[in-house]
Amino acid sequence: MNKEGFFDRVYEVVALIPFGRVTSYGAIAAFLGSKGSSRMVGWAMNQSHVSEQAIPAHRVVNRNGLLTGKAHFGGQDVMKQLLEQEGLLVENDRILNFSERFWDPSRDLEAL
Repeated sequence: MNKEGFFDRVYEVVALIPFGRVTSYGAIAAFLGSKGSSRMVGWAMNQSHVSEQAIPAHRVVNRNGLLTGKAHFGGQDVMKQLLEQEGLLVENDRILNFSERFWDPSRDLEAL
């Protein structure tokens, strides 16, 4: 699998996550036909800050709504603050209203 090509495809999906919604690493991987590649989606999110395109990486969390990528936002609370500004409820690094705010690209998008 071409890592750069995969990362670009991840960024295309992440750019489509609507304001106020979140998705998971695994949901993105499944949508891209690489169900076992959620960790690689995480690596893509860790590298998204070097992309020329604005990537709303704060909208990607783990399958339980945990802010596992928060250390990559330049401060411990930046990811939480960004999500709260979009109306999500976050407590102890977990999105409380995760199920109602979850965006599933496999359901909401056609294949890229």
